[in-house]
Amino acid sequence: MPFLKNAMPLQKELQPLPLVSLSWLLPSLFAAFNVVLLVIFSGLFFAFPCRWLAQNGQWAFPMVTGLLFILTFFSLILLNFSDPGILHQGSSEQSPMRVHVVWLNHRAFRLQWCSKCCFHRPPRTYHCPWCNICVEDFDHHCKWVNNCIGHRNFRFFMLLILSLCLYSGSLLVTCLMFLVRTSHLPFSIDKAMAILVAVPAAGFLMPLFLLLLIQAMSVSTAERPYEGKCRYLQGYNPFDQGCANNWYLTICAPLGPKYMSEAILLQRMVGPDWVPEPNLHFPTCSSAHCPSGLPGPQLQSLGLYTPGKGPPGSGEASALQEVRKGTTGRGASVGFPLQPRSAPASGGP
Repeated sequence: MPFLKNAMPLQKELQPLPLVSLSWLLPSLFAAFNVVLLVIFSGLFFAFPCRWLAQNGQWAFPMVTGLLFILTFFSLILLNFSDPGILHQGSSEQSPMRVHVVWLNHRAFRLQWCSKCCFHRPPRTYHCPWCNICVEDFDHHCKWVNNCIGHRNFRFFMLLILSLCLYSGSLLVTCLMFLVRTSHLPFSIDKAMAILVAVPAAGFLMPLFLLLLIQAMSVSTAERPYEGKCRYLQGYNPFDQGCANNWYLTICAPLGPKYMSEAILLQRMVGPDWVPEPNLHFPTCSSAHCPSGLPGPQLQSLGLYTPGKGPPGSGEASALQEVRKGTTGRGASVGFPLQPRSAPASGGP
């Protein structure tokens, strides 16, 4: 058939593959590399110097270091995939041109507007520029695990630092004991591996101990690294409940339900007759830090809108209000219009 001679077969146009963002890929690879590095050095330790000690009746060193390795490895994996306390994003109906102030232990806090998440951030909530999320009780962003450290995983972070300090110290002591016990023997692969493991263990031990000391002081005084003492007038920190209560609230107190799960499970459908209300705002109750009946600062909203009639996309606001209805606290939240003299602040805790 001559009319098909010059016909070209139809081919579907290929779509270009989406480019992988290096801003997300490289930190994830670095966090995975740290896990692999821990496994490799631990494998060298248990395969050479630790094996020699076990074969010669020194079972205490392998048992102690083995338990510490298990604790360190699982705390590192847990911190990599833990929820730091992500706050659910608000809706576009929430106006940044309003001022919301909460009182906490005789101290007024103006809630900062987050232009990325579209709500007024509660006290000590910060928008992480690396993860692009708002984290409750933000401490810092840890690049070693590629995760934020906040209210819900700070205790895992402290556990990781403590276990790393103990594990590095046990590696160093065990390798030194091995070198002392085998000083009369000629140089071997076991001694080379012991030196290879002892050098990085000694190098990480002092920085980890200093970090643990700094974090312990931060917990005792209820301060955060990004907060300066100049923020508190006359040296008064409204978040400080005393050293013992600060440690209890940080390490032992119940975390409470997750904001994300409450927002998803309790979000309701809004009918077509919904009318926006001008006084909507994100709930300022931080009872996840200290639930009702527990010591610590508590915030409470005055109920500037009717529960169950929130705007579309802000189911968290109405859900949290109904869940915490009847909770008594020491603080109150008030909102009033802000004259549009300048653009709303979107940065800073």
